[in-house]
Amino acid sequence: MIYLQADPTLITAQAGDAVQPARISGLAVPWDVVATVSDGTRVQFARGAFDVGQKPAKLIENHDITQLRGVVNALTDSPAGLEFEATLADTRASRDAVALLQAGAYDSVSVGAQPIKFSTDAQGVMTVTEAVLRDLSLVAVPAFSDAVITNVAANAADPEPEPESETDKEHEMTDAAQAEPIAAEATIPTQPIIYAEARRPFVMPTPAEYVSAMLTDPAKLEAMDAGIRAAAPDVITTDIPGILPLPIVTPVFNSFVGNRPVIDAIGARAMPGGGKVFIRPEVTTHTTMGVQATQNTALDDGTFVISENQVTKTTVGGYVTLSEQAQDFSSPEVIGLLLDDMARIYANKTDDIAADALKTGATNTIAFGNDATNPEQWAAFVSAAAQDILTGSDGNLPTHLFVSPNMWGYLLGLVDTTGRPLFPNLGPMNAYGDLSVTDTAGVAFGLRVVVDRNFETDTVIVGDARGFEIYEQQKGAISVDVPSTLSRTIAFRGYFATLFIAPALMVKATF
Repeated sequence: MIYLQADPTLITAQAGDAVQPARISGLAVPWDVVATVSDGTRVQFARGAFDVGQKPAKLIENHDITQLRGVVNALTDSPAGLEFEATLADTRASRDAVALLQAGAYDSVSVGAQPIKFSTDAQGVMTVTEAVLRDLSLVAVPAFSDAVITNVAANAADPEPEPESETDKEHEMTDAAQAEPIAAEATIPTQPIIYAEARRPFVMPTPAEYVSAMLTDPAKLEAMDAGIRAAAPDVITTDIPGILPLPIVTPVFNSFVGNRPVIDAIGARAMPGGGKVFIRPEVTTHTTMGVQATQNTALDDGTFVISENQVTKTTVGGYVTLSEQAQDFSSPEVIGLLLDDMARIYANKTDDIAADALKTGATNTIAFGNDATNPEQWAAFVSAAAQDILTGSDGNLPTHLFVSPNMWGYLLGLVDTTGRPLFPNLGPMNAYGDLSVTDTAGVAFGLRVVVDRNFETDTVIVGDARGFEIYEQQKGAISVDVPSTLSRTIAFRGYFATLFIAPALMVKATF
């Protein structure tokens, strides 16, 4: 089974009823997008991998089959990915799940799939072409960033009123005629009567009176508006702040991008559960082979040594304390927004740790030159680094080019002697790569380009991604109520560690 580890679009809804149960729909799996599963394997699904007519999968929470919430009753193979529609059963636990959907705490899904047909490329990415969807889980953060819930429907439509019968209408007319008194003929004076009465001063309504009239009495509201205009014809908005509404335009905008380029390129391995320190074994001394001098003479005497690399776990996280009032009075609800931001910041911080460890640990260096705008210097450095890795790391070859944003900019600007881009976005057959300003992913000099804003300026590293390992156990969010202060403390955390297991597989540029 493949369980996509959750790596958060605000949902508002109401609880379902007996007529029409609560249901959700959205995108379960995007096609051809690589994600890292719970054991560290990198997986992508090809279009058509799932049979949309399969037996309905289970709808659960957090990949826990004991937390059964409903069934996935419809699958659609769309150009974007596998779309779904699921129905929640009318149970107490399902109603709690709907409440979390309303709060925005659940806004994503994660699939549990059993691969039937698949292949693995040289970079270790598994491409699944046939699979069975076993379950679909409600989660706070998905392995696929596009796997989100786009719609939550919970209420059956209100029943339409039954049409009145002709007999009912006749009874109503008869009753109205009997109840209406006959008006006496009014006496019309020969001249209009003018009363010498002082005009009553208009009293400005309070905000509560104005809102009440607006909701319940249109005639009274019209009189209030006329009185306001007559009493103060020059009234402007600064004079009536108490009755001006403050609309909130949702969703809340958050520009912080929580991508993890280095971690996505390397892949996060599952972290062992026990102990603060764990051992990663490595072969450091290889056996010896040689040509036998003559018959019946001894072969070469060799040895074989496996050393231990000790890896220490670190805890990455943070917390926020919210007052009960902040939770109850906020609109949109603040907890969902907080969890979304915590997930973004956690992703960026762990990627920053990995980027720093990669840059610091790459002790094998080659001089780049003094002109990053010169294609010849780029080609010379990449070729020299590839030779160094091949000869110095027992036959390995580079797979990635890690660069800081400024060096990525130089790559984008490289041109040949006629002024044509060296890595055009259109990717002609004779190009040595393709790069685009709209996407940090690309290829240059045959290497996969990894651009990370967490790298220090002037970072250029050529290497085999297997030389640097990342271990992670995402713990997610936890909350504790503090009754003495009427508040709730919410924390977001995870365990994280890196290991530069083969420095010879990486070459860093010096300037």
